[in-house]
Amino acid sequence: MTKGKPWPIEDERKLKDWFTSGTTELRVLSFSFDGQYSEEAIRQKLIKFGLFKEEQQHLPIAPGCCSSLELPVDLPSVEETLKTLAAALKALETDGLKRDDILRLRGIILGAKTYKELTADYINYRALELELLEWRNKYEALAKKSGSPPA
Repeated sequence: MTKGKPWPIEDERKLKDWFTSGTTELRVLSFSFDGQYSEEAIRQKLIKFGLFKEEQQHLPIAPGCCSSLELPVDLPSVEETLKTLAAALKALETDGLKRDDILRLRGIILGAKTYKELTADYINYRALELELLEWRNKYEALAKKSGSPPA
């Protein structure tokens, strides 16, 4: 098995501190490192430290979490997402936040950033789709004019 890059000592210390203070979800721990380390890399590091038991690797998803996500009717606008991002950043300025609150806010920030980027891609795809449909309609109209069937 090949090994990845060695972790900085400071990151190893943070991981141990967060895990022993009760933050045990691999997804949350990955978010707390801004996605620098995968959930699997974190799991392997915790096993190496003797903090994570092999039988913990297949824990079921908590009920009411991701398994029951309700899809929105309309996508939030980029402006709404940026407002959420701004609110989360402002909330991080609050003194005395607990570790779980900080991790939750960091997750919101990372999610808002990702959503904004994906929204930009989606808008570009929608523009391309609309242009393609416009060209198709023009082609069909031209084919009708010339009397030849569209391909």
